[in-house]
Amino acid sequence: MNTKIIYIAFFLGILGACSEDFTDLAPISQRNVQNFYKTATDMEVAVNAAYSVLLKSGTYNESYWIMQEMRSDNTDQGPGSTGLARERTVIEEFQEISTSELVTNAYIDSYLCISRCNIVIDRIEAVEMDQSLKDQLTGEVLFLRSLMYYHLAVAFGNVPLILTETRSVEEGNDHVQVSADVIYNQIIQDLAEAESLLPVSYAGNDIGRATRGAAATLLAKAHLTVKDNGAAETVLRRIISDYGYSLVPDYNDLWGVENENGMESIFEIQFQGGAVGTGNVFTNDFSPLPALQTSVGAYRNRPTRDLLAAYEPDDERLFASMDTSYIDAQGMLLTNTSDDIRFIVKYGTDNPFNEGDAPNNFIVLRYADVLLMLAEAIGEDDEAYGLINQVRTRAGLGPVDTGTPGTFEEKLLQERRVELAFENHRWADLKRFGVAISVMQAQGKAANLLFPIPQREIDLNPETFIQNPGY
Repeated sequence: MNTKIIYIAFFLGILGACSEDFTDLAPISQRNVQNFYKTATDMEVAVNAAYSVLLKSGTYNESYWIMQEMRSDNTDQGPGSTGLARERTVIEEFQEISTSELVTNAYIDSYLCISRCNIVIDRIEAVEMDQSLKDQLTGEVLFLRSLMYYHLAVAFGNVPLILTETRSVEEGNDHVQVSADVIYNQIIQDLAEAESLLPVSYAGNDIGRATRGAAATLLAKAHLTVKDNGAAETVLRRIISDYGYSLVPDYNDLWGVENENGMESIFEIQFQGGAVGTGNVFTNDFSPLPALQTSVGAYRNRPTRDLLAAYEPDDERLFASMDTSYIDAQGMLLTNTSDDIRFIVKYGTDNPFNEGDAPNNFIVLRYADVLLMLAEAIGEDDEAYGLINQVRTRAGLGPVDTGTPGTFEEKLLQERRVELAFENHRWADLKRFGVAISVMQAQGKAANLLFPIPQREIDLNPETFIQNPGY
């Protein structure tokens, strides 16, 4: 197993315990201003504190997969819809309200990471330290801030663009919304700078930090989102030629703790079980297995029947991604011939000692996505089909071409769906390809393209914040 960086910041009360009164979470005490952010070590700790937000329930540990996979046609919240499960059901059915805790948590925790990044960006220049380390840390937080803004723009559209440290409650409550296009333009600017500052790779305990390839991959995704396919193509070709990634020969070997941070991985969330607050909920939330040591299998984020039907016969990705098996109360594996019991296995069926403390990483960006994005950027031609077919060949499938039924966009979106299932791409893909409304209508759902701005933000900014349509 690769050594992974652990983003520990639990002892860092100085780095911005959340104010309950406003999102930006940034004001820090005068004592902290005087005693911290003075040395290279201080700045490294501050950057790790920004990374640690990626482990929180408002980001990759819960809200993001609910708002990006369960929102789409890929997953539903499972067989029950009472109690805590009900809030997931209403998101799945586009019935959430502006006081949704899951949606609010995503907004708050995304801005918490942004706030911690802004502190580093504002203060690092004054710190005497090695310039190469200063560049690296700056590039890391520019990437992390961009990653958070990407998720905010996809989910909410018009949000505040905060680029400097917030030093008072009054300042924190004085932000204004900007359009998603403004957010994406800032992301593009920041990621171009981050790519120039970051190293291509790391070794030892630094494996897992943002790299030049991570910045470039998110940059290409932002270019595609704003329909600048030419700029995206330039970046994607650079990733392929210069940054050393390749497809893992066997799709199964992308998953599991022993395969983390491999040659196809571009950026992963570094979860680790057995530490305080560094594990994930995936095994407990995704699996129905009653034989878990914790005896908790919530059976949420369940693959839909529609997704199950989307896999072609002999697609090797199917059982590497989901399973239709079930383990009974005695721990016996039963073969289920229906598709009613199906659950995600990409993130393991490991048996965490404590509930919500599984060790599996979450892959945010990987090389197969780069190949498929380049096909998207190029548009239909032989090269684009060749890129798609690299991914299909790895899955044990034959090639597609102009004679294969469907439009080029339909074939590409289908390939992205089954290749990247459960990796938080589907909702953004449906929006970027312009088919979110029609796809969800086919599922019997009247889709909203945006989530509601949390009501707490509207209440704090009643004269400047505008609620998204439909809420």
